[in-house]
Amino acid sequence: MTDQRFDDTGKSGIYRALENKLRIFSVAPLLCVIWLLHGISMAAEHRVLTLDQALEVAAERNRDILKAKEFHNQVRGRYVEERSAALPHLTITGQAVTQHDESLNAYADGFMPVRQDIYGAELGLSQALYTWGKVGAAIRAAEKGFATADEQFRRARQDAWRDVSVAFYNILLAREQHAIASQNLAQKVRHQDEAQRRYAAGVATDYDVLAADVAVQNAMPDVIRAGNSVRVARDRLSFLLALEGEVDVTGSLETVLTTYPSYDKALAVARDKRPELKEIKHRLAIAGELVKVADADDKPRLDLTGKYGWRHLEVGDGSGSGQIWTVGLQLSFPLFDGLKTRGKVAQAESERRSMQIDEAKLLESVALEIRDAVNAVRESEEIVKALSGTVVQAERLLQMAEKGFELGVKIRLEVDDAELNLRQARGNLARARRDYLVARVNLERVMGVLGEGSL
Repeated sequence: MTDQRFDDTGKSGIYRALENKLRIFSVAPLLCVIWLLHGISMAAEHRVLTLDQALEVAAERNRDILKAKEFHNQVRGRYVEERSAALPHLTITGQAVTQHDESLNAYADGFMPVRQDIYGAELGLSQALYTWGKVGAAIRAAEKGFATADEQFRRARQDAWRDVSVAFYNILLAREQHAIASQNLAQKVRHQDEAQRRYAAGVATDYDVLAADVAVQNAMPDVIRAGNSVRVARDRLSFLLALEGEVDVTGSLETVLTTYPSYDKALAVARDKRPELKEIKHRLAIAGELVKVADADDKPRLDLTGKYGWRHLEVGDGSGSGQIWTVGLQLSFPLFDGLKTRGKVAQAESERRSMQIDEAKLLESVALEIRDAVNAVRESEEIVKALSGTVVQAERLLQMAEKGFELGVKIRLEVDDAELNLRQARGNLARARRDYLVARVNLERVMGVLGEGSL
């Protein structure tokens, strides 16, 4: 009597149900991959940029660059404000006054009228002639502000170019990692098909089929994570470019390894070109001028003043009108202001010394950044060289392992090891190339020449 739990092939009902479920699961990864690739192709229909195009967009739309431009406008306004102290000031005033004063009855037995009406208009002039150097120092400080604004703009532009370049290379790396994960999944699916074919031919066991199915399922998370990394990297680039909607890039991580400057040469260039160093030098010059401005507050000052206008006066029954004018020199000399000026000078000098300390600290920081950047370029270059031939060798090793498995002279573990080695080799090479490109960009940034010339 035949046990009804088994069919004609000897398979149990439980095993057949498990096999059907695994076949359904084996189709799901392919559907997911198709959906992910479709999402990537849809994104490709949006704006696609090369690195040069992305940098051009950043120059026009990056928020930090736009803010630096506005700072330049603020400095221009400050210069106009300080320069106004050296130019003549003209003021037009008008008056219409009625005055009633009964105390005037005490004069000459009430002869003086108690009411007076005054109408008039005047043009006033004020011109600083001598301010003990205060006006000149303020104007020179404002002029130095233009140079400071220029260096801040250079720094903002170089920072934006570095961030955009890194985001661009991150997208290429994420796309490469997604391709590697997809290829790995496709490889697992081929192994699954092969295992099922071998099982149908009677040369494979249930374990081989189940192991292939599990391998397919385990490969799916890497594909999903890699696809999400691509989207995150694109969003980062879109943020830096201040663009609405999705953006994509076109390019490759492959690059030619070129020579790079030594530490001493890079440091010399940075001391001459780095925007932060040039900016703090301009700020030190401004601080020196501000000391002069503060020191002039208790010094003599000479101004030219004058007025010209017309006035009409009514006193009692009499009235008169005509031109009026005054002109003169006004000398002011604050003999003692409660040591206020001395306190302002002490503050200005302390601020200048603090800037000198900041300059020394910045020089040390730049030297450290240069050393780290040069070392990063050297390290990434050596890694790229070391991994250049590894991928080809890993591909050949996998082909040999798969062929040997088909012929029965290799086991599944050897094939899995070969696949893992190939995946790691491809991923490591892609990341090494990305790290090399980023290191070169960062080296140009810490030298202060990014976007302004080649190394």
